[in-house]
Amino acid sequence: MHLLETKGQDYVQGFCIIKSLNVRTSANGSTYLDMVVGDAGGEVAAKLWSYDKTAHGEYQPGQIIKVRGTVSEWQGRDQLKITMIRLAAPGDDYDLMALVPCAPIDVEQTYADMHALVEKFENQDLKKLTLYFLDQNRAALLVHPGAFKLHHAMRGGLLYHTYTILRMAQAACQVYPQLNPELLYCGVILHDMAKLHELEADELGLCSGYTVAGNLLGHIAMGVAHIETAARELAIDPYIALMVEHMVLSHHGEPDTGSPVRPMFPEADALSELDMLDARMFIFSDHLRDISSGAFTDRIWALDNRKIFNHGLAPQGE
Repeated sequence: MHLLETKGQDYVQGFCIIKSLNVRTSANGSTYLDMVVGDAGGEVAAKLWSYDKTAHGEYQPGQIIKVRGTVSEWQGRDQLKITMIRLAAPGDDYDLMALVPCAPIDVEQTYADMHALVEKFENQDLKKLTLYFLDQNRAALLVHPGAFKLHHAMRGGLLYHTYTILRMAQAACQVYPQLNPELLYCGVILHDMAKLHELEADELGLCSGYTVAGNLLGHIAMGVAHIETAARELAIDPYIALMVEHMVLSHHGEPDTGSPVRPMFPEADALSELDMLDARMFIFSDHLRDISSGAFTDRIWALDNRKIFNHGLAPQGE
């Protein structure tokens, strides 16, 4: 965690985000704040003893705060004892990317590139349908995470994941001429669009869990319903809408991974495979980042409970 980089000094000071917060009562009857605070580098348990809301202010999860405090060890872990606290104010000099894990892309340019590609579609039904969702959801796409905890769980992660698959889809269409590019691109862009309604996320792109609809329906069922509704409103050819709905419905590949039907035509299968590839490459990179060369990770549930190995060979471009 960036805030703790100077923990050997008399105190640490800086900006962070409240991840969780509870007001508790200590054994001696005094009130204290029991928090987890974090930034893009990690998180730490924090305590503000003898809390007085009149003197210290009121706080809630998701807020950016400035703190000063000391770091000690409690049960083998760092713990921050806060001595000064306030909300971040307009004009404060902090870098949002240092506070919130962000996708490594220019989200404005990425969205513009995606939009420009769709504007060139020759199939007017696919064009209208795809642009409808892009235009309706522009603001949310620039910040929304791609997941709660697994792959692309970061600010702008959904857009990053979608655009990465889109780039792979463009390459696949060069290799496999039997693919219909516009159908595949439409499926790629829309396949996870309902995560905007499945995941509860704030304006910082921090995900706090699932919405009621997200828990009850999930993004696949919601996505199909949204496409069906939009297709009626836009007078999209029902056959074209059906093809896109199937791609969304089948993109998890198998019933035991969330799709009620398996992909039944090439573009649907390509979407499913590329989606899985991007998710797994992200998880590989995320877990290998802190593993030294020649070492194995622990077993990773999201990768079929496998251990993975850092071979130490430089990736492309290094």
